[in-house]
Amino acid sequence: MNLIIIRHGKAEDSHSDGDFSRALVEKGRKQARRAARLLVANESLPDIVLTSPLVRARQTADEFCQTAGIPGATIQSWLACGMTPEIAMNELEAFRDFKCVAIVGHEPDFSQLIEWLLGANQSSIEIKKGAIAGLQINPPTRSGVLQFLIPPSLTSRFSA
Repeated sequence: MNLIIIRHGKAEDSHSDGDFSRALVEKGRKQARRAARLLVANESLPDIVLTSPLVRARQTADEFCQTAGIPGATIQSWLACGMTPEIAMNELEAFRDFKCVAIVGHEPDFSQLIEWLLGANQSSIEIKKGAIAGLQINPPTRSGVLQFLIPPSLTSRFSA
């Protein structure tokens, strides 16, 4: 399966109701729209989008899906902050009938997942806010091939 990893966009620094409720700022919404436009332009849209239940991730997924013209995201509690690579691969196995799955979530979870799949050293990969990565994976096995890692600065030509 192809796995597209989308880190949530730029969000509020804090929220009175805590980390769970931090919302995207306009820059974060633009990042999500630009990521969608990039994947549309490259005919690389996912068949399904799964998202963390945290507000900023859900809003990123909503902006992404709306801009890409694809069905809305499905909330998955395992994508909340603190996801481990093992949990991700076990959960993704349920979606193996899809050719391409996108997940929207958080750091350091996504960097750790990519490092684990590639057998890379810890702290060798960083997924910036609004970045997208693509891998070829075979859940639940620990193997992956990195196809792309695009920081948000390179999506800027896909106007939001």
